[in-house]
Amino acid sequence: MTLERAETRDLERLLSHIGAGLDQYLRFEQPDALQSSTDWKRLLGRPLPQTGVGIDAVVEELTQVVIQHGSPIPRPGFCAWITTGTTTAPVLASAAASVASPQRYLRTAFNFLEELSLEWLATMCGIPDLRGVYSTGGSVANLIALGGARQSAFEGIGRDPAATGIDRRVAVFASEECHHTIQRACGVLGLGRRAVNLIPCDERGRMKVDELRRIVDARIRDEFLPVAIVANAGTTNTGVIDPLSEIGQFAAENGIWFHVDGAYGLPGRLDERVAHLYEGLERADSVIVDPHKWLGAPVGIAATFVRDRRILGRAFTQEPADYLEGTIEAEGRALPAIEHSMDDFGERYYDYGVELSSPCRGIMMWAMLREIGVEGMRERIVRHNDMARYIDESARRHPHLEVLSEPVLSICCFRYVHPRIDNLDRFNERLYRQLVRENEIMPSTTRIQGKLALRPCFIGARTEFDHANQLIEAVLRIGSELVERETSGR
Repeated sequence: MTLERAETRDLERLLSHIGAGLDQYLRFEQPDALQSSTDWKRLLGRPLPQTGVGIDAVVEELTQVVIQHGSPIPRPGFCAWITTGTTTAPVLASAAASVASPQRYLRTAFNFLEELSLEWLATMCGIPDLRGVYSTGGSVANLIALGGARQSAFEGIGRDPAATGIDRRVAVFASEECHHTIQRACGVLGLGRRAVNLIPCDERGRMKVDELRRIVDARIRDEFLPVAIVANAGTTNTGVIDPLSEIGQFAAENGIWFHVDGAYGLPGRLDERVAHLYEGLERADSVIVDPHKWLGAPVGIAATFVRDRRILGRAFTQEPADYLEGTIEAEGRALPAIEHSMDDFGERYYDYGVELSSPCRGIMMWAMLREIGVEGMRERIVRHNDMARYIDESARRHPHLEVLSEPVLSICCFRYVHPRIDNLDRFNERLYRQLVRENEIMPSTTRIQGKLALRPCFIGARTEFDHANQLIEAVLRIGSELVERETSGR
């Protein structure tokens, strides 16, 4: 037996070491990676190895050097971007799948759970009649949905765009607050980034339906083929939800594909206080959600749901390949009964998107829901929404804080104000930089009606309610210190 083969049978011991290293990392006692970058860069920056050091040495470097100088994203106080550190159950499920099912195909338990988890996810999010496919993230999920929309629009005029391309001007309609992956998806699909018509929003950031009607009517008069209307169920910037019911009704009246981007915000429907804002979702032809955002899955898991999954098969088919489908089938002969996992591919997800090779993602979604269930997810969503509301209430009560965008979901945008500050944008930028460097509570910034805002987005499974209070206290402390420092010389 070779050394490599022997080591592959020692997973229990080796994984226990990795687990110990991850447990140590999850205490969050280490400084930020850049604060000690000289040491780990020196240890890791070696020439290409000509002779291997063995698995034990690799595990030692992983646990003591690499893991301990990882990302700040999993920290409980991280509330900057709409991404988070994964919970434990999907880590274990991912490790199991990487060994026991390197691909999501064939008639195995993993392929079965891929489909079952999609059904569970759709039901939890209030779209039980739609069928799904997993992909890497919101970028690809939106691309798949708009690929279905492109196929539907052109099939309506007797064309197959996936086979022959597009042959006329097209239009996609999305709000000014849409994620830029919409434009990129249109570029990749051959529709063109400039085919995206941005619809103005109201003062809260919601798409104006009257403007949507006006712009769609104008494009149809100019003989553009309408491909899709894209609405937001939780914008990336502020968490706002578009008027889905009105938009969906207008799309249906005009026979236009209705797509809802819920990459971040779709799970917000679990909070009964805002569930009514999702009315109209049942009209959608496609919906996306990213479990690696608010649901706590590892990064690289999104889901696209459509009303009729066969249209994705027509939009993304790679055409039959002899080495996959045809090598053992005889002309005119009935196929034998399925008696081995290799007798059938199982659900053929490779025809519903852009990936042939793909890891098993459903096993991770399945593991999370088996662990805490819908009620566990609901508790997390409600907690995070409560945190954003707490920020809003605290900022409104304090004379040196100002709310710039009230929360709908788990985002609240606010800033520090003081009569002795001349340039509030520059001041809040300095405040933000100092806050992040303390390495405890880390929001992001954005602009609301031209004003720089602190933008906490609470989605981390390890983020507790007290972190919202810590953020307010830190902003007030740092703001007061900066005011005294910057105005003491006046």
